[in-house]
Amino acid sequence: MRIARYSHEGRVSYGVVEGTEVLELPGHPFGTPGQALTTTGVVHDLDAVRLLAPVIPTKVIGIGKNYADHAAEMGGTAPEQPLMFLKPTTTLIGSDDPIVLPRESTDVHFEAELAVVIGRMCRRVPAAEAASVILGYTCANDVTARDLQRSDGQWTRAKGFDTFCPLGPWIDTDLDPSDVVVECEVNGVTTQRGSTAHLLA
Repeated sequence: MRIARYSHEGRVSYGVVEGTEVLELPGHPFGTPGQALTTTGVVHDLDAVRLLAPVIPTKVIGIGKNYADHAAEMGGTAPEQPLMFLKPTTTLIGSDDPIVLPRESTDVHFEAELAVVIGRMCRRVPAAEAASVILGYTCANDVTARDLQRSDGQWTRAKGFDTFCPLGPWIDTDLDPSDVVVECEVNGVTTQRGSTAHLLA
């Protein structure tokens, strides 16, 4: 199932994307992942709505240097423990919205990622039970000001500018994340291509 968050005539709703249509949901899809979703009967053409970031979470958690190749590109080796960072919700935009380049940086990079969407409130979930709290997956771009990342010594400013986390276009609840191609295009040119099969953890 593909779940989108969209705007139509100034009203923001969630809906299920089927082909070229989006079927409106009466509320949000979060609560109990895997539950059956009912629709309102209102149907829109996908071309008639504006797709928004499919989720506005309480926080966006990133894991740095989680591919060996990327860790080497950054001039180091993969850390023994996950290298975690946060992006504020003000970074979130839809997948087709423009990224605003900050005047503080002259070296802004893309980082295509597969984002995990948590479907309900949870804390300290055992690894064996992780799937029970996952609603689905979506595309993310972890935009980063590399020059500020290098000069600051920590990543908050470099990764936290407004518009620095495009998400979408929707949440895929049926995706198998074990071997998914992650690709980025800039102006029609493929600039990044890899697979989640190469994740370190």
